[in-house]
Amino acid sequence: MILENDSLELLGAALKTLDSGFANLPAVTQADQSSEVARNKNRMAAVMHEVATRMHGNYPYFHPQYAGQMLKPPHPIARAAYALATWINPNNHALDGGRASSQMEKEAVAQIAAMFGWRDHLGHLCGGGTMANLEALWVAGQMHPGKRVLASDQAHYTHSRISAVLGLKFAAVPSDANGRMDVSALAKMLEAGDVGCVVATAGTTGTGSVDPLPEILKLRERHGFRLHVDAAYGGYFTLAANLSPEARAAFDCIIQADSIVIDPHKHGLQPYGCGCVLFRDPAVGAIYKHDSPYTYFTSSEMHLGEISLECSRPGASAVALWATMRLLPLTRAGEFAGMLDDCREAALQLHQRLVQDARWLVPFAPELDIVVWAPRARSASEISALSQRIFEAAAKNDLHLALIRLPVRFFASSKQAFEADRETVLCLRSVLMKPEHRAWLDRLWEILSRSADEVLRR
Repeated sequence: MILENDSLELLGAALKTLDSGFANLPAVTQADQSSEVARNKNRMAAVMHEVATRMHGNYPYFHPQYAGQMLKPPHPIARAAYALATWINPNNHALDGGRASSQMEKEAVAQIAAMFGWRDHLGHLCGGGTMANLEALWVAGQMHPGKRVLASDQAHYTHSRISAVLGLKFAAVPSDANGRMDVSALAKMLEAGDVGCVVATAGTTGTGSVDPLPEILKLRERHGFRLHVDAAYGGYFTLAANLSPEARAAFDCIIQADSIVIDPHKHGLQPYGCGCVLFRDPAVGAIYKHDSPYTYFTSSEMHLGEISLECSRPGASAVALWATMRLLPLTRAGEFAGMLDDCREAALQLHQRLVQDARWLVPFAPELDIVVWAPRARSASEISALSQRIFEAAAKNDLHLALIRLPVRFFASSKQAFEADRETVLCLRSVLMKPEHRAWLDRLWEILSRSADEVLRR
């Protein structure tokens, strides 16, 4: 069987343990729960078969030959723990609805904060990076009302969209030839004195570029803006042992940020959706202050809904994350960190093969595990057409890549010169975020090379 299913045995055993914790309750009558499956077993089996068949319409996101978008399977223990929690279906808004899972969330979030070097913090899980970034920018807007938010032109589009939702003024900072925020351009924009928050991206979702945090922090000393680090994609790479010196320096500075966003449902091995927002100063909790006439009475402890813009939130996400980190602690040189090293090494090896092959143009080396490249041709439009055709040919050969439009200026090297008949060029992109990609690289390269030949020799 291709799909992992050994965890189903673990789930069955854990379900019995969970059930034993409620043995003091009177048995539910046969007209309820268990007999529902017995009465409708054949109908339910037919529906489940239909569901499984419909799911064939997806790309094989779980397989190493899927190396396109930021999709990877959850760890088996995350899947099993998430499913186990759904038998209770806790809601981590208030302790009434998720006592145990709320405590597990607090412990899990504290471990993520500790990974960045924070002991005192305020934070919680949320539906994903978009909601997490919304909360961070909302707090920034409350603390610096009327001031602008700045982010790189290669930052995720959610920042400009969120700013519009929040009624905050937003401006994009030009990026340099490596896809990082241009610090000189940022310095000029700060001279106006109207910037309340700068968003630094630790791993852009397009190219994996890491903004130069050490230089941005020097500008904060002078201008006093709030620094938010969007590490939704790349945050866990702070544990990696094989980063470039520039990337390592940036990750080591994240501890000085005012807020951080990270997505456990990306490199954290979790099911969707599981994001996390962290604030260095717990006092920002006062900004969230609100009351509820019926949810905050069962305990004098802090209810997570008191520090979250979201109300109902799945306790199952917290349970799955807690279980995963219990098995794979967030420590440097640990098993989890080794998985990140493998992803990064796969990207470095792919990049090396690309730069040594005359068929390809490569704008810059990967900083994390995302690689971008394009077929060599005479013009940007011709390159774009070839990229599209190679992307389609690779998919027919069961290698699933992605496409990205990049500024022509990213290919400014004289060795990579071509006619800039348009401002952007369509490139191939690969996200090597599965540790298995390192071992599968020979096979991925063989399929890519064969697919490129099919197109380029026509």
